[in-house]
Amino acid sequence: MTDTNPDLVCRDLTKDFDSFRAVDHVSFDVPKGSFFSILGPSGCGKTTLLRMIAGFQSPTSGDLQIKGKSMIGVPPNKRPVSMVFQHLALFPTMNIGDNVGFGLRQRGVARTEIARRVDEVLDRVGLPGVAARRINQLSGGQKQRVAIARCMVLEPDVLLLDEPLGALDLKLREHMKVELKSLQAAFDTTFVYITHDQSEALVMSDNIAVMNHGRFEQIGPPHEIYHKPDTAFVAGFVGDANKIDAKVASVNGAMVTLTSVGAEMRVEAPGSELIAGQEAQVFLRPEAVELTKSDHGAGEGDNVSACTVDAVLFNGANSSVIVRDQAGHLMNVAMPQTGSFSGLQVGDAVFTRWHPSQARCYPAATV
Repeated sequence: MTDTNPDLVCRDLTKDFDSFRAVDHVSFDVPKGSFFSILGPSGCGKTTLLRMIAGFQSPTSGDLQIKGKSMIGVPPNKRPVSMVFQHLALFPTMNIGDNVGFGLRQRGVARTEIARRVDEVLDRVGLPGVAARRINQLSGGQKQRVAIARCMVLEPDVLLLDEPLGALDLKLREHMKVELKSLQAAFDTTFVYITHDQSEALVMSDNIAVMNHGRFEQIGPPHEIYHKPDTAFVAGFVGDANKIDAKVASVNGAMVTLTSVGAEMRVEAPGSELIAGQEAQVFLRPEAVELTKSDHGAGEGDNVSACTVDAVLFNGANSSVIVRDQAGHLMNVAMPQTGSFSGLQVGDAVFTRWHPSQARCYPAATV
């Protein structure tokens, strides 16, 4: 992923804490005006990486550039970045206008200029005329926007966001995902966002870096990360997936035949280096599996299994069914939205089918 004039460039960044390596030779570019997310589980190194970009920690080795200038040795207050934290860190004794203008006052900006810029940025985040109100008079989503306004009034080249939606309730978090993306587009500022929530990253990002054990396993746009994961970790971490442990029975070009507890399946794996006898893992999205009432109508080469309904998980449009095949495998299948399965009950006999191109297959040793 490259850009002729990226706002942020990290090259071979490493961070060691005594004998522990938190960030391990990470390199990436973030194009100007884009929304870049770093996605990974707790402890993978993403917060350490963000703190190095902000200047709160120094890399052990490597280089970090913003607008073409190296930031190595540059203190946080001299970097053209601002940071939004999970708990926002708003000052409860100040009104909203004083909160937003705090950084400008620290820079010695004239009072009239501060008032003008504060009013302007509050208007841009959808909170016009609230400068005199108290922080405790705001909803969670409004506080979120005030925290962003406090950063954006400083006109940073890069805005860093450290799991800023983590403290919000589910419904507000869903709303703020859309709002954050809209704000980023409105300000045309480069956002670098870290999260362990793959839904946040998929919805908001132009590009996602999936991080694991201090390294980036894959960088790409959301649809590529979701549909074409490079590794077993990415396939299992991003989105829901059925994971099937299997053994390679044969390889014929791109077609791999595998067995798992006596059941046979076929997966298209072009470019893989799988060989017969190798242990492997197959990942299959719930929405890639079709639920049917008979085994008729399957396409040539489809994987078809007779199953029994083990559980029905109602969640509106996201409802799913857990089925058990004759080999004892459990599989999560997206509930068809046609209504033809609305009366499905535990114990009912059904069939599943999926095309070999719908699954991803990796050597078990890569997990």
